[in-house]
Amino acid sequence: MSAISLRHVSKQYGQHAPVLRDVNLDIAEHEFCVFLGPSGCGKSTLLRMIAGLEDLTTGELCIDGHRMNETPPAERGVSMVFQSYALFPHMSVFDNIGFGLRIAGLPKEEIRRRVTDAARVLQLDALLERKPRQLSGGQRQRVAIGRAIVREPRVFLFDEPLSNLDAALRGQTRIEIARLHSRFQKASSVYVTHDQVEAMTLADKIVLLRSGDDVARLGSVAQVGAPLDLYHRPASLFVAGFIGSPRMNFLPATIEAMDRASIGLRLDDSGEYLALSGMPLRQRLAIGEPVTLGIRPEHLSMQPDGDATDASSSIVRTVQLVEQLGEAAYVHLDQPGGVTLLAKAPGTSSLRAGDRQAIYFSRNAWHLFDQRGCAISFDRAAAEAADTTTQ
Repeated sequence: MSAISLRHVSKQYGQHAPVLRDVNLDIAEHEFCVFLGPSGCGKSTLLRMIAGLEDLTTGELCIDGHRMNETPPAERGVSMVFQSYALFPHMSVFDNIGFGLRIAGLPKEEIRRRVTDAARVLQLDALLERKPRQLSGGQRQRVAIGRAIVREPRVFLFDEPLSNLDAALRGQTRIEIARLHSRFQKASSVYVTHDQVEAMTLADKIVLLRSGDDVARLGSVAQVGAPLDLYHRPASLFVAGFIGSPRMNFLPATIEAMDRASIGLRLDDSGEYLALSGMPLRQRLAIGEPVTLGIRPEHLSMQPDGDATDASSSIVRTVQLVEQLGEAAYVHLDQPGGVTLLAKAPGTSSLRAGDRQAIYFSRNAWHLFDQRGCAISFDRAAAEAADTTTQ
């Protein structure tokens, strides 16, 4: 049974365009689900609808098989950690964590047991008598998480809980949240963020939401899946461009030749012919059909122009800029049309601005998108199996 089930859920304020439209989603017991997307896509609104802080305009929400549309927030069995810590400044850490239990009328000994257990898990044992002003940002956020834990809910809801922390604390607290989730017996976690690193490292399942006109035209959910599914098998141009940092390279092209396991493209901006092989098509394409070729920076390899071994499977570009990051270097290459082509090189790379390079596209790692922005289907599994057999 799904811990959370949403069916045809929409949210609209007055006569304005819908914030969320036709959301259908199942979140399993003990699953860590991340709502990811650009600002304004409705991810926090969707979280607040699960919590009961926002009403559904249409659709149905169920938790553990029970309809929750009309159920008050306090009776839904959920606990929420907000972006702001929202701690009582005059109360100790102990009293902040146990405040909800005291309001619920639990016995003092039960409150003490739950608060002590939560403090031990969150490494707050030595801080229980302190006031919030005596804590660091990370410690305050752990107190807010502790306040949610002691309620022993069926569902934990996190609304961008790390956005107020610096980079070092975000990394540390992210690890603590992941460890904490692993300790939950059955409770599911739903986490809102716009940070891809948080989404990729924490999630069992990512729900990528889109914003703008696409919500009304296509619905709110762009793709649902495991983090690496969205990364390696994006369903659309939007997903491919949003997931991954740096973003995927996109090159407008026209289909000029094809057979079962290869395809020939004429790049629109430069007029160059590029032959790509390795992946059998799963759908019909027409000669002359416009497409967009997508490739991630780490899937481009480079050789000096004079050393190019196959002109039909490479394009030649001039290095404009090299960003040295230590363990890797990002190479910016000139591209007709004004959009830079980005490639990833080893940190030991000696490339310099002005170098001419032959650029190769890795087998089984490129993507094609049709005029609507939908991914063109290839049999990637068969291609990878063939590569393995060849090796």
